[in-house]
Amino acid sequence: MRTRIAFISDHASPIAALGGVDSGGQNVYVGELAYQLTKKGYAVDIFTRWEHPQLPQRVQWRKDVRVIHIEAGPVACLPKEQLLPYMATFRDNMLAFMREEGTTYELIHANFFMSALVAMEIKALLHIPFVVTFHALGHIRRLHQGEQDKFPPERLDIEQMAIHQADYVIAECPQDREDLIQYYQAPPDKIRVIPCGVNPEEMYAVDKRLARMQLKLPQDDVILLQLGRMVPRKGVDNVIQALPKLRYTGARIRLIIVGGETEVCEQGFNPEIARLKQLAKDLGVQAAVTFAGRKGREELKFFYAAADIFITTPWYEPFGITPLEAMACGTPVIGADVGGIKYSVKHGKTGLLVPPRDPAALAGAVNDLLQRRSVLEEMGNNAVKRVATLFTWQRVAQLMNKLYEQAISESAITAGGITHQA
Repeated sequence: MRTRIAFISDHASPIAALGGVDSGGQNVYVGELAYQLTKKGYAVDIFTRWEHPQLPQRVQWRKDVRVIHIEAGPVACLPKEQLLPYMATFRDNMLAFMREEGTTYELIHANFFMSALVAMEIKALLHIPFVVTFHALGHIRRLHQGEQDKFPPERLDIEQMAIHQADYVIAECPQDREDLIQYYQAPPDKIRVIPCGVNPEEMYAVDKRLARMQLKLPQDDVILLQLGRMVPRKGVDNVIQALPKLRYTGARIRLIIVGGETEVCEQGFNPEIARLKQLAKDLGVQAAVTFAGRKGREELKFFYAAADIFITTPWYEPFGITPLEAMACGTPVIGADVGGIKYSVKHGKTGLLVPPRDPAALAGAVNDLLQRRSVLEEMGNNAVKRVATLFTWQRVAQLMNKLYEQAISESAITAGGITHQA
């Protein structure tokens, strides 16, 4: 008999196209973790907001994993910053679904603060224990984005309540744990550090020459890769600003930027891509920058493997899955010394860490590695080993399984009238 659990992921569905403004690491996290948990004896229902009217309410996504679309507000894509007013409807319709199916759950795993709001209200009604992965914290976002943060101010209060009501809080890296304690006074014994992961069947080393042939890229160019959501905090402008500061290596240096809402960047309009294109033009490096648009998951390993260096220098990053994917493909990473990146990238071993918003420091790191090709190759080998040891979804699921069992067991004891301490 499988243990039935529910994931709530209000805005991030595993079947959404990745690379858009609101589609990224959380979508991957939810889908990959759910799939790996089925190998541990779980059946997982993923509840997410219904955005596309052509999709049915229930989708059998993988064996023992269903995606349940919950009507909450208009059945249309909306920015996640506008979704909080619809969470009461989300809760009510999720409860209605459970009643209609006669389904109950041993545990709920909430993803993001709005999902946590729904989870704690369901816990109050049905006494179902829940754990929460915030994926990003409102306090930290406010520190870095200030007035540009469009989430309602209630976010911080909801996060504070969720930390108090949750059975356990999952920090994705040591910095996340420190932030939970410092800014939310989270009880340390309620926090478990469980990182994100990579699927080694999806992301793996491919011979660089073959990868470039697959993508029709020149064999002799120096290729730098930036991949992810096209939003300002990802610091893509920092990479473009570093290009004029790179030293000539005898080969043409090319920056490929993967991401966006469309597969061809000229289609549709993304204000961040427009800003970045103008920046490249103003700096006189537009010929060295290629905006490749959104790519399917099956293509990404070829982009990672084709690159000499993967670069990711966001202002802040709660965890960051793309550095792990690059390392799994054998590509060294130059990353910002922030959040989860300083946890996943081993400075001097699998890549280098640099300050965010510092094009000169980034250019210096790129120049350093390009002058030491043997070190670059060694870092790529080290990167593959580090991911295989610490950052696979299989290992994440093992750690999560242990936590779930503990939360379910402790909840059962409490329900039996025996008090306990988490």
